Amino acid sequence: MGTAETRGGRGENPSLAALRAAVNEAAATREERLRSLERLAASLAPAGDASGEVNNHVHTIYSFSPYTPAMAALRGREAGLEVVGSVDHDSISAAREMTAACALLGLGSVTGCELRVELKAEAQATGPFAERKINNPDSPGLVYMTIQGVPADRIDQLDAFLEPIRGRRIERTRQMAESASALLVDAGFKAIDFEADILVRSMAREGGGVTERHLLAAVADRLISRFGRGRDLVEGIARSLGILAPAKQAASLADPGNPYLEYDILGLLKAGFIDRIFVQPGPEECIPASRAVAFALSIGAIPAYAYLGDVGESPTGDKKAEKFEDEFLGPLFVELRRLGYLAVTYMPPRNSRLQLERVRALCEEYGFMQISGVDINQPRQSFNCPELRESEFHHLVDSTWALVAHERLSSIDPALGLFSAANPLKGLDLGGRCALYARAGRGIDQRRPGSAADMAGAVLEGRYTR
Repeated sequence: MGTAETRGGRGENPSLAALRAAVNEAAATREERLRSLERLAASLAPAGDASGEVNNHVHTIYSFSPYTPAMAALRGREAGLEVVGSVDHDSISAAREMTAACALLGLGSVTGCELRVELKAEAQATGPFAERKINNPDSPGLVYMTIQGVPADRIDQLDAFLEPIRGRRIERTRQMAESASALLVDAGFKAIDFEADILVRSMAREGGGVTERHLLAAVADRLISRFGRGRDLVEGIARSLGILAPAKQAASLADPGNPYLEYDILGLLKAGFIDRIFVQPGPEECIPASRAVAFALSIGAIPAYAYLGDVGESPTGDKKAEKFEDEFLGPLFVELRRLGYLAVTYMPPRNSRLQLERVRALCEEYGFMQISGVDINQPRQSFNCPELRESEFHHLVDSTWALVAHERLSSIDPALGLFSAANPLKGLDLGGRCALYARAGRGIDQRRPGSAADMAGAVLEGRYTR
């Protein structure tokens, strides 16, 4: 589980289906997957009209997802996206493959990572949010953030920065696995072996993150092994673990032909089991926000706060209805600005129009770049975000193209970072710079290696204007 390509391939030429499977083969090397994608791309029909959408928050096998970076890029093209971006938990290992795969497919690409940091230890974090749940359902005072637009020549630096964080998370997950195993053994299941059942399904050996989802997937395997598929599974989960599935989830779990069964069980366990075994992360895993922000700035990347907002019905079925940062969003934005954040990420499908309008207004008030994408980590989710076709959200498409330009141009010259003090366009306000960078991103020929260098030269020489 975690690498299966569950869509596509039906009715295809067998050789094309084999290439498609090779593109999504986690056990293959990055180079092998890209060679398979190149061969597959040569046989693809010309892309039709793009949807006008982008998605720069796709998780890959380097955190927990059914998609290799190459497959994520391919799925993005099939969805009509113009830009695809990888964001993995505690890992930047997908970046080079994502960039190369998107180039093969003629797509824009952006790369980054997601991590959790703490506000509790910050000297001035004394507002009403420092000891409350902010955007993390499991831990008060801890927040999810992303590091976006990572220059290609700084990937290794970011990986080295994240390595000890990954190590601490692996050890914490090991502790949780021991607790989960004890609960399962008490219920008559076979014990969980951390290396054989959890670590092996991750990409830790290649710099990938290990998350709670890897652990819960091992629990899901035990449940399916004992109860099989269908109604017996639903009843068995309730009887052995005391987890009653809501009616909608129960219907999916009881379907013997459900192709997403493992992921549906995982969602149920995340909502009804993880709290029994959860171990709060320590300061070596969730470092102070100021430290993470300072590092992101030092490599020319863009530190971004990930807005969640009060949750009603979770679109992925793994979050309970719960209140988060909406009650103290104004003071929180003040603190984010003080800490040096440059952007806020948010996902239109997750929030109400009122929430989205408020976040947009606050971003404009405090000068934050606005970044969006759909959080993809399981096969039921669509790569599309139809809201981005609406005029009120088109600025999120432009900001993604600005990220494309930022990433490509700052890899050539750090002065061309969107927020660089040496940027030739620094006299423009953020909106003006983003607009020009969006145009530059769209103007780069992703398939021609020298195109970005040409664009960089035009900006540096002052030939790139409105």
